[in-house]
Amino acid sequence: MSRPLGPKETQIMEFLHDRVFDPILNSTSASAPLKQGIRLTIIRMKERDAVGMVDYFWAALKGTERSIGFAARMRNEGFERFEEALEDFRIRFDDRFLRP
Repeated sequence: MSRPLGPKETQIMEFLHDRVFDPILNSTSASAPLKQGIRLTIIRMKERDAVGMVDYFWAALKGTERSIGFAARMRNEGFERFEEALEDFRIRFDDRFLRP
């Protein structure tokens, strides 16, 4: 179950909503399975603290069988993936950001 987000978690989620999630969720051309996958990703992210969110992001980039296929679906449907947000994410949510 998701919990209230703290300021760091909120910043991470705002970044991901802007760069990755919302363009898909607001699209009339995105497939239903893609939108559902994004909704599940949001739920999973909200279950984590800031460190866990950053770890989740990096795990998605590293790739599991499921995340590789999902990233391919995002690309095939013409949407930005975590990979395209990598440089900005790395700069913005570094170790300094995660420190208490």
